[in-house]
Amino acid sequence: MIKERATIFGDTVEKRARTFFWLTIVSFASAVFLFRHLLYTSWTLAALPAYWPIHRDTFILSQERDNFDVTFSNYSINQVSAAPYEDVVPPILHHIALGKHSTNWRTEWKETVQSCVDMHPGWEANIWTDDKASKFVEEKFPDLKEMWDSYTYPVERIDALRYMLLYEYGGVVLDMDLKCTRALGPLRRFDFVAPEAHPVGFSVGFMMSSKRNQFIGDVVRNLATYNKHWLGLPYATVMFSTGCHYASVIHAFESDRSDLKILPGPLHSLNGRVTTPIFEHLGSSSWHSYDARFITSLGRRLHQIVFFCVGVVLALIVRRRLILRRVWWNFKGDRSFV
Repeated sequence: MIKERATIFGDTVEKRARTFFWLTIVSFASAVFLFRHLLYTSWTLAALPAYWPIHRDTFILSQERDNFDVTFSNYSINQVSAAPYEDVVPPILHHIALGKHSTNWRTEWKETVQSCVDMHPGWEANIWTDDKASKFVEEKFPDLKEMWDSYTYPVERIDALRYMLLYEYGGVVLDMDLKCTRALGPLRRFDFVAPEAHPVGFSVGFMMSSKRNQFIGDVVRNLATYNKHWLGLPYATVMFSTGCHYASVIHAFESDRSDLKILPGPLHSLNGRVTTPIFEHLGSSSWHSYDARFITSLGRRLHQIVFFCVGVVLALIVRRRLILRRVWWNFKGDRSFV
């Protein structure tokens, strides 16, 4: 009688375990289907360190491949054209001063902005303030206007505006804290140019692009897809929704990256207060929030975090199987039931 009850109980436990297993599988599959778009965008963001270096030699500017002197020592400091090459980037400068900075500039910004204007005589120079920028987005990108207005952080509007301006007009977008130490003419032969960032991707503080560039168009079109409050943190939200990491993801997943040129780091990287062959970067980064160091450290330890999570999951699975096996043998193999 006792053996029979033990067998029935064991069968019940096994059936419940099997039912729980299949319910878990179905629930997981349903969640994956329902959140597939979010999972995909999250995966692309996490996978950037792995995808960015692929075919790196085709898009990193070099003397060997592009016949371009990345030190700029062979070009005149006042060279505003790519001659003898064709100029594909229009002679337009874009500086963006939104929010509190639209009228209340830092003292040093007057010098940095003027330095770029002085280095490019004859070029069109634009200062994009709140009213001017809002009108531009409403007229040229009406489908994105509501999202643009609703961005939580002002720098998100600045970043999104960079891409819209480059797509609509082409030219050069410059951060307010970049002082031009030479003209950018030699780079005008390339459809897109930006400096390499550390530890991965490129910086959006300086970009050059031809008008209606396909890559920039892809960046603009994907703004709505990546517009989320990532991890609930300011730095992550900016970087993954509109910032350098986001734009670099779009770059990394383009089918052909050979025309999307990146000035090599660390020579041209704009990390902190540095001097490069073409800029003096004051390194403001005033929008960086309390979580910047945390997110950066996560990126450096991504492989450790992944292995830790996988280990925890495997440990839980093994522990569950051991518990079920112990229950089973207690009722089926214990001699006291004989």
